[in-house]
Amino acid sequence: MKVGKGKREKIKIWKPLMHHLIVICGHGLDQELVTGVWEGEYNFFCQDTRSGGEADLKIIRVLWWYYFSKLIEFMDTFFFILRKNNHQITVLHVYHHASMLNIWWFVMNWVPCGHSYFGATLNSFIHVLMYSYYGLSAIPSMRPYLWWKKYITQGQLLQFVLTIIQTSCGVVWPCAFPLGWLYFQIGYMISLITLFTNFYIQTYNKKASARRKDHQNGSMAAMNGHTNSFSSLENNVKPRKQRKD
Repeated sequence: MKVGKGKREKIKIWKPLMHHLIVICGHGLDQELVTGVWEGEYNFFCQDTRSGGEADLKIIRVLWWYYFSKLIEFMDTFFFILRKNNHQITVLHVYHHASMLNIWWFVMNWVPCGHSYFGATLNSFIHVLMYSYYGLSAIPSMRPYLWWKKYITQGQLLQFVLTIIQTSCGVVWPCAFPLGWLYFQIGYMISLITLFTNFYIQTYNKKASARRKDHQNGSMAAMNGHTNSFSSLENNVKPRKQRKD
């Protein structure tokens, strides 16, 4: 698919606006979810889908907007295609965005509140940080100050671990929330931890090792250069004749 220069410029404009929209949406979702959980006196260890009263309805309305935000996030893939950034369309990217969109469709139709609130709350908070980073990176003057990208990935991994812990509580101390969904969520979080850990190693650890290796090679080359220059000087110096007094 060929995209003209004008359309590419429009994409450059629309993408930061989309990121800004997600940041605002995520911040609002977090506030409403925390308020609903507080009003419904949700149990951290296990919360069913019918005991929160009006708070359950509030959580359901907020999670519908959260589900809609997954659709907006999936548009990232289309922006990559239009801008021909095919190197960014990785297995992790497609799996994460496509699976989240489909999983949350099922969640909203079968378990739209209760124990489902925790992962969505954490995810909204992480995405506020992540899309703030992406939005700022669209401003050239801000790029030198954006040193915290790898910490976002660390935050995502921490999010998955915390979600597994909270979901496991519902298995150990069960309530009326369906156990099948809890087991599924634990398995899904493990798959994300595996993929994101691999991404982290490939992106940060290996690049850091490569930089260290290049630095060492450069230092050795410099040392060898000095050594060779000294050797050549020594070879060029003619031995002085001994005096015969």
